[in-house]
Amino acid sequence: MTSESGKPAEEWPTVLSATELSNSFLGNLIEICFVTRDHQRTMEGLVRLGIGPWRVYTFDSATVTQRTYKGAEADWAIKVCFADVGDMAVEIMQPLYGPSIFQEYLDRHGEGIQHIAFDAGERPWKQRIDTFTGRGFPMVQSGRFADRNAFAFFDTADATGTTFETYDIPPDFVWPEPEAWFPGPPPAGQRPPVRGQGSGER
Repeated sequence: MTSESGKPAEEWPTVLSATELSNSFLGNLIEICFVTRDHQRTMEGLVRLGIGPWRVYTFDSATVTQRTYKGAEADWAIKVCFADVGDMAVEIMQPLYGPSIFQEYLDRHGEGIQHIAFDAGERPWKQRIDTFTGRGFPMVQSGRFADRNAFAFFDTADATGTTFETYDIPPDFVWPEPEAWFPGPPPAGQRPPVRGQGSGER
């Protein structure tokens, strides 16, 4: 017996439950990201829908270590904005310079939802990379924000229609003060949530 794709049925994973396959590893969906040419305009639109407040950072050589692109060290910069809706992070990315999958997305598709992120069941970092790679999805971009928050993107778009990301935030991570808040900062004493997972080690 074969599927519509022609792949023999015995090669597909076993269904374990209504929500799990025998090869499941992605864990929880924790983020959705919009790629844009104008982060301010996109923030304003999402604030009109009640999403915010937004904190704004620049990911570049000063804030991100071990920057890679398609397997090699690379010099790139991105304006990155974060907001939180329940247990989900909402992200905006505007590429500034250098090679990136985000600029490629803009060039090919225009603005839109470019990637989603999973916590991979809080597995060790190397195991996450190896699992994606072993299933035919090599890492295409990565870095370490504040030299602690490891993040990686994988070449899943052709197979799924979007890019998958995973990131690892250590439980004691404290978000640096952003360059700006929009439309304004939270009340005094309140800090953004940290979805701490593991050690933050790569």
